[in-house]
Amino acid sequence: GSSVFETKYNCTLPPPWVNASTYKSQKKLLYPVNVGRNVAREMASTFYILASDIELYPSPGVIGDFLEMIRRQDAPLRHKNPKVFPLSIFELEANMNLPNDKTELVAMLKNGTAIPFHKKVCPGCHNVPRSKEWLRANSTQAGLRVFHIGKRTGYFVHWEPIYIGTHSDPLYDERLSWEGKSDKMTQGYALCVLDYEFQILDNAFLVHKPGIKTLKKDPARAIAAGRTNSLIRKTIFPEMKILYGSRKGCAV
Repeated sequence: GSSVFETKYNCTLPPPWVNASTYKSQKKLLYPVNVGRNVAREMASTFYILASDIELYPSPGVIGDFLEMIRRQDAPLRHKNPKVFPLSIFELEANMNLPNDKTELVAMLKNGTAIPFHKKVCPGCHNVPRSKEWLRANSTQAGLRVFHIGKRTGYFVHWEPIYIGTHSDPLYDERLSWEGKSDKMTQGYALCVLDYEFQILDNAFLVHKPGIKTLKKDPARAIAAGRTNSLIRKTIFPEMKILYGSRKGCAV
């Protein structure tokens, strides 16, 4: 055991993983983000699923509070429409500690150390209905409740929420990649056409790994995004209209 402390290390050397070449980069593969989402969902043994990204951290206690809300069966939960439960998402400045609750989150938003997710990249993609009211809503009351029931229409027609759902919800299209963007848009369209309610939770949220994202030029990703948009427009969207039909106000 003591030999560990006696070994000398050269701390001026760069980390060994900095210049590592991955199989993905060697073969010029795209990251199949929706394959990962679907595998995770289908392997989950619970009735409710939070199909989140690995760099998004849920607010503490959200699982227990959510299940207690389900047990109570408040009025919105008894609606006949299919429903999912979106969590508002936020970004933090680098080196900031994660907020322990909504009160701390609101304070960080006020002092500028936190911002709404993708505010500087794609604000419309994660703009949540009644987001300003959500911030002002009571954050001292224990537990969770449905704050507002939103729809993916109008100003929120391109909303890409991350939510707690069930195995009954449509899966993600595995032809879409992370590099091509719009990877959750087609699933959002399906939820809209199926008349899902987006039951926004009052005291639950997600926080991205610290570090504010900014819009950067990425020619390779722009090409992938162009190909994805063409694939959605020419192939996937016509298929979805056959599978799910259409509804006024719904769009990819």
